[in-house]
Amino acid sequence: MWQIGCDNFLMVKRILFFSLTYFPFIGGAEVAIKEVTDRISSDDYHFDMITLRFDSNLPKFERVGNVDIFRIGFGYRGAKIEDFKKFPLVLNKYFYPFMALVAAVVLHRRKSYQAVMTVITGYASFGALFFKFLFPKVSYIARADDGDPFDSYKRKTKIVAPLFIKLFTKADFLVTTSTYLLNEVTKMGYRGESVIVPNGVDAKHFSQEVSAKELEIVKKNIGKKEGDIFLVTTSRLVPKNGIDDCVQAMKLLPKNIYFLVYGIGPDEEKLKTLARQDGVEERVRFLGQLSHTDMPKTLKACDIFVRPSLSEGFGISFIEAMVAELPVVATQEGGIADFLYDPELNKNHPPTGRAVKVRDPAGIARAVELFIDNPEETKQIVANAKKMAMERYDWGLIAKQMKEKVLDELFTNAYGK
Repeated sequence: MWQIGCDNFLMVKRILFFSLTYFPFIGGAEVAIKEVTDRISSDDYHFDMITLRFDSNLPKFERVGNVDIFRIGFGYRGAKIEDFKKFPLVLNKYFYPFMALVAAVVLHRRKSYQAVMTVITGYASFGALFFKFLFPKVSYIARADDGDPFDSYKRKTKIVAPLFIKLFTKADFLVTTSTYLLNEVTKMGYRGESVIVPNGVDAKHFSQEVSAKELEIVKKNIGKKEGDIFLVTTSRLVPKNGIDDCVQAMKLLPKNIYFLVYGIGPDEEKLKTLARQDGVEERVRFLGQLSHTDMPKTLKACDIFVRPSLSEGFGISFIEAMVAELPVVATQEGGIADFLYDPELNKNHPPTGRAVKVRDPAGIARAVELFIDNPEETKQIVANAKKMAMERYDWGLIAKQMKEKVLDELFTNAYGK
């Protein structure tokens, strides 16, 4: 089966994560786990992860950063993340809770975990819950880092709704990334200890200086000419991110304004069709995935970040844009309200962006024009946003909070150490 190391079981506190995906198949929640665990000493905590394999080229066991990864399930060579939702790979997520439970029991007998933890609410969470049923003395940490509304989970799990609620009510400790998510989980009936630990940003990476020469190369690569204004988003192309509203806003904006869409997802063809129908096909460009390495300089070559989300657990893309010194247009849905303050709506806070209503293309166009037409105010908003993001959301600070407010607190209360 798996080769397992022989580190000091008695000294190191051991935590097992349950997640459908992990590196190299990543989203915001998985990135958060890696960024945090990479910054916590392996002398204090040892982290394991049970995840799906998908791509049979991937080893069944490997260490990535500070996490030992144990891959289960079936896949085929060269599988991509988009194949995850297609038959037959889609069956993996339904089998995962049971396969993961078996794997976790085997690992627990060899390693003796003190805690299990979810990465995001979903099918993988049931693996952690079932483990808690079998081993009630092992602490169960539920982590809510969800972009989709909880009502959508309730609809999907209607047949087993009581079991879904237990994902939270059986937890010994709750970690959420925003005030919104804390409120949502409280509505589900959770009454235990909780803490808000937001996701973070690699502040050094996104605030890096980009030379004028490099910037010119990027502008040339993305087709930006003198006098052009580029809106940009980094988003999964799914309904909740409101990219269709951005496309519709383009017909209300001047011809020198373009919209770059970085990301992939099931809505791509629908969005391209919408751009064609609205007559803005030439000004809306779908450019696929943008690598983490290239993201800062690409953002800096653009002018305004736009993502009018219909729901958002937290929204790390907004923070990345703020650190890269882009003005941000967004809704204040979900966790976004924790950090995006509008000069007209939030007069008690230094403004950090411009807020729009959900499903409001005209509002998006107005917010863009306000940024363009008021350069001094925009400059101040950008400065406020970067300062806030650097002070509150750097991964080093987030990892410290996770260790001290969650892990240390949990282990002190549960085990007295």
